[in-house]
Amino acid sequence: MHRRNLLIAAVAAAGVLSALPAMAQDARTVVEDYLAAWNAHDAGQAASFFADDVTYYDASVGEPIVGAEAARIGVIENFLTAAPDALWTMKGAPVVESERVAFEWEFSGTNTGPWADGTAATGKPFAFTGASIFTVLDGKITVQNDYYDALGFYTQLGLM
Repeated sequence: MHRRNLLIAAVAAAGVLSALPAMAQDARTVVEDYLAAWNAHDAGQAASFFADDVTYYDASVGEPIVGAEAARIGVIENFLTAAPDALWTMKGAPVVESERVAFEWEFSGTNTGPWADGTAATGKPFAFTGASIFTVLDGKITVQNDYYDALGFYTQLGLM
């Protein structure tokens, strides 16, 4: 009986282990589809990838935004209004481990619209690099952390 229990445990473990790459692929697919929605300039579609209680942390701001609706308005719509031609490009392949996805990126566009804080459009093009780390659970982004060259970004816009 002991050997049978070991065999059952081994088969069960193999099933769990074989599910890990599928979970990682699902997380990667969610993040890639999220970027595609940004690049289609569809704030509603992009926000649909968020869990209701998503935490969106932008290191240049310092305070996280909590909640899908708040992140849609405060981040996605803010950037897409200020730069309607925005393009968010993944540089290289993402690093994926289970439910976590990380990658380096470039964000570019032209600031032809106002920012949510009332800053007027500068009309200037920009391109800056950064990195993001996502946590994806049950097919939804639960955490997004963005780290980027805010000084370079603001300097390109003529705001610093």
